[in-house]
Amino acid sequence: MNFLKIIQVAFRALMRNKIRSFLTILGIIIGVGSVIAMISIGQGAKSSVEERFQSLGTNLLFVRAGSSYSRGVRGGMGSVTSLTAEDAEAIQEKCDAVKYASPTVSTRAQVIYRNKNWNTSVIGCNEYYPEIRNWTVELGTFFTRSHVKISAKVCLLGQTVVENLFGEGENPVGKIIRVNRIPFTVIGVLAEKGESWGWFDQDDVILAPYTTVQKRLLGINHLRSIDVSAVSFERMDEAEQQITELLRERHKIGPYEEDDFFIRNMSEISRMASETSNMMTIFLASIASVSLLVGGIGIMNIMLVSVRERIREIGIRMSVGAKERDILFQFLTEAIVLSVIGGLIGIIIGIVGSRLISHFAGWSTLVSPASIFIAFIFSAIVGVFFGFYPAYKASKLNPIEALRYE
Repeated sequence: MNFLKIIQVAFRALMRNKIRSFLTILGIIIGVGSVIAMISIGQGAKSSVEERFQSLGTNLLFVRAGSSYSRGVRGGMGSVTSLTAEDAEAIQEKCDAVKYASPTVSTRAQVIYRNKNWNTSVIGCNEYYPEIRNWTVELGTFFTRSHVKISAKVCLLGQTVVENLFGEGENPVGKIIRVNRIPFTVIGVLAEKGESWGWFDQDDVILAPYTTVQKRLLGINHLRSIDVSAVSFERMDEAEQQITELLRERHKIGPYEEDDFFIRNMSEISRMASETSNMMTIFLASIASVSLLVGGIGIMNIMLVSVRERIREIGIRMSVGAKERDILFQFLTEAIVLSVIGGLIGIIIGIVGSRLISHFAGWSTLVSPASIFIAFIFSAIVGVFFGFYPAYKASKLNPIEALRYE
């Protein structure tokens, strides 16, 4: 008997009792659909985390001022004033694993334009900041190195600031706003970035040359931090090591003395978040796969019943020349057909379910071809595994006893 003929016979046998066949594959359908939906939720969460990290910046490292120590009293993080603009320049020039570095200072300020005002964050940076933080300019231009050198009173506005200071359709470029009563000329509007981590509005910001913010708004000559972009994700750890060695040398820190700065490597946080998402995906998929196990047990149970009901049929097949392997393959094919049909229906339900979860629950989901392939192959394996024993039992029946069976 050829393979196509065996499949045709298997389909006919299963179609004799459609309701029973459907109830048999229901566990497989639920199992495959659940596995795909759970994996899509986990992959969606991972993708969402990666997008949020990407929105913060490319291969980002933060060099922050450390804590001071005097007469047994330790200050908080940022209490040291040893970070300077020269440190940022040295990092960019001498660390070959670093692509860009920007001195950074920040403060809160009341911003006024005509009869409207808004309290927002003002960040002082240099001309490399858009490349470091993945920020594009929607209108106008970003300030240049010459603006930084002369401490020009120019700025760029985030979308939230624009919405609260200007009327709908009004172009802010060229307008003069007051930041803590100091006039600034708006030379550009930043593209929208949206919220980060669900609570921090990245568009509620004004960017200005760091020298201007230092002198005009803060009255300081040191830095709060240095934002750094490594040349690649793979070299972020190397960049961190180079920066540490350079700053220890520049700040004349002895071999056994603590750093007066600290570096936050976003790749470490990103990896931890990805690992957490992967673990959650595996956990959810493992729970959902229990349904596949239950479905496999259902297939075994129904196939055993089917073998008992068709003992006389098996005897007739054997009496006309069917061998043990033919009977084995016949019943095994029926089990595989059941699980494969259940798997295909489960795939459709899993994909549709993922879309519904994303639409109604607002969760980010991502259905990958790999998850579909794994779920489908697993359903076929379930059919082989749980269908083998009933098929083997059918193949070992005695033809004479089978013919006598009533």
